[in-house]
Amino acid sequence: MSREDISRREFIAGASLSGFAVVAAGAGPASAANTERSIVGTSTKSATDKAKKQAESVHRVLEFGDIGDAVAGKFSEEALENLEKNPNVRYTEADGQMEAIGETLPWGIDRVDADEVHADGETGGDDTDGEGGADIAIIDTGIDDDHPDLQANVGSGKAYVNCRGSNCNYPWSDDDNHGTHCAGTADAVDNSKGVIGVSTAATLHAVKVLDNSGSGSFSDVAAGIEYTADQGWDVGSMSLGASSGSQTVKDACQYAYDKGVLLVAAAGNDGPCSDCVGYPAAYSTVIAVSSTDSDDTLSSFSSTGSEVELAAPGGDVYSTVIGGYDTYSGTSMACPHVSGAGAQLMDNGYTNTEARDQLTSTAENIGLSSNEQGNGLLDVAAALGGSTDGAPTVDSLSASEVETSDGDAEFDADWSVSDADGDLSSVDLVLTQDSDGSTEDSATVSVSGDTASGTTRLVAAGDDGSGNSYTVEATVTDGAGNTGSDTASVSETESTSSAPAIDTFSLTDNSNPAWERYTVDWAVSDSDGDLSSVTVEMLDSGGSVLDSASTSVSGSSASGSDEVRTKGNAAEIELTVTDDAGNSTADSKSV
Repeated sequence: MSREDISRREFIAGASLSGFAVVAAGAGPASAANTERSIVGTSTKSATDKAKKQAESVHRVLEFGDIGDAVAGKFSEEALENLEKNPNVRYTEADGQMEAIGETLPWGIDRVDADEVHADGETGGDDTDGEGGADIAIIDTGIDDDHPDLQANVGSGKAYVNCRGSNCNYPWSDDDNHGTHCAGTADAVDNSKGVIGVSTAATLHAVKVLDNSGSGSFSDVAAGIEYTADQGWDVGSMSLGASSGSQTVKDACQYAYDKGVLLVAAAGNDGPCSDCVGYPAAYSTVIAVSSTDSDDTLSSFSSTGSEVELAAPGGDVYSTVIGGYDTYSGTSMACPHVSGAGAQLMDNGYTNTEARDQLTSTAENIGLSSNEQGNGLLDVAAALGGSTDGAPTVDSLSASEVETSDGDAEFDADWSVSDADGDLSSVDLVLTQDSDGSTEDSATVSVSGDTASGTTRLVAAGDDGSGNSYTVEATVTDGAGNTGSDTASVSETESTSSAPAIDTFSLTDNSNPAWERYTVDWAVSDSDGDLSSVTVEMLDSGGSVLDSASTSVSGSSASGSDEVRTKGNAAEIELTVTDDAGNSTADSKSV
C-alpha cells in the first residue's frame, strides 16, 4: 500500500500504540500542470493501447467505464494527427490547467442554519443509513491532517501532486492552505474550539490534485474525480476551476455522477459578470455554487449564469488553514458549505440525485436573480427537515425512435417511478432538442400509489430524417410537492435514402389509323434496395393523362414493358419510378 492510501484515522491509532509518527517521503506523482502534455480520449481499449504506443511518454491513463478512456501524455504533432483519424478516438485536447478558485467566522455556518441540525444531533457521521457515516472528498490542494479541528475526521487520501515543504506528513497533505480552508467549512469538528463545519463528523478525504501554487492539470483533476468515484465516496467538493472546459474532466464528472457521487463546485470568481460560470461547475452533473456576503447580497467577485443551482456564504469566511485559522473570500468558500450539507443528506440515506433535488428544492429565496442565486441560498435545516421518504424517484427512463410516415420525429419514452410515501401525483415529460435547447413536446401523466410506469409518445414536428439529437426529461411529483427527475438521450435517424434511377427508357411506336399505341421498355434500380413501383403515363399537350400503366417492383433493380394507347392526340410519355421511402425519379419523351 502506498503512503497516500493509508487512512489518517488508522495512522493516528497506529502512532498512539507505537509511540512514534512517520513522515512520508517526497517521491511520487508528477507535477500538477504541464502545458506540453495532451490528452487523447478513446472509446475502445484497442484505441487506448494505440494512444499509449504513440505517446512519447504517458502521464496517466483514466478509465471512465462505458464513457471511454483518456490517455494523458506527451505526443508529437504527427502522432496526434494520426490518432485523430482513428474513428475510436473521441477527442484530443491540451492537458490544460485548473486553479484553486479564490480564497471566511463561520457566520456562514449560522446563516445556512447548520447549527440547528447540529443541535438535533445531525453530524454527517451518524451512520443513519446503516452504511457508515458520509465521506467527503476535498479535491483540492490537500488537507492539514494535524489540524486540531480536522484531525479526528481525516481519513484516507490520494495524491496526484505531491505535497512540498515541511508540513507534509503524507503526499496528500496541504502545502497551500486552500484545501484545508475548504475542509474546515465542510466538516470541522464540533470540539468547542476553533471553528465548526456544516457537517462535523463525516470522514474527510484529501484528494490532492493542485500543487502549492493552487494549480493542477486537467488530467490530474480528472484522475482525482475518477478516484473519488471508485472509492464509493459520497461527495466530491471542488473549489477549483478553469474558464474553458475539458472533455476529459467532463467525462470524469459524468463517470462519478453515474456511480453515485454528489459533485459540488465553485462557480468562479470572475464577477461582476454574466454567463461566466467556470468549469467543472458548468457541467450538468455538478452543482454550481455562487457566493453571497453576510447581508445576503451577491459577492462582487462571484461568477453568475444559468448553471448556478445554489448560493452559499463565500465572503469573509473564517476557517481552518495549516496550523491555524484565517478569513478568506471566494466561491471556493461557498462550495464546501453545500458539500457539507450534501454529506449530511447522504448520511441520512439520500442518493446523490435525491440529495441534489433536496438541496435545491429547500433553498431559501433571498431575492437575487436565478442567474445569481440559482434556486436560492443553501438552507441546511430545511433540507434535513424533510424525510428521506419524501422525495419520489424516477427509477428508470429510456427513449426510442418510432418509425412513422407523417414527417415527424416521434419517440416513445418508457418510464417507471416510485414513492415510499405512496402519494405519487404526476409525471411530467419534456422533449428538448440538444442543439438549441428548444422544447419540442411535453406531456403530463397523472399517477397515484407508490409505483407507476408507462410509455408516453413525444413528437418533434417536421423533424423526420433530420438526424437531430434530443433529451427526454421525466419529473415525478408527489402529493407534498416533492420531486425527482432523470434524463435520457435519444437521436432521430438521419435520412440517408437515395432516389431510385431510370436506367433504360425506350419507346416502340405501334400506332395504326385508329389508335396511337406505344410499347414502353424500361429498367430501373435503387441503391437502397427498396424499389416500390414504376408508372407509365401517356399525356396530352395540356398534361392530362390519356392512359397509364403501373407495375409493383421491389429490390434493387427491375425491368419490364408496358403498353399505353389513346384515340386522342398524345404529346409525351412519362416514366416514374418510386421507392419505399417516397423518393422518386421521372423522365419523359415526346411522341
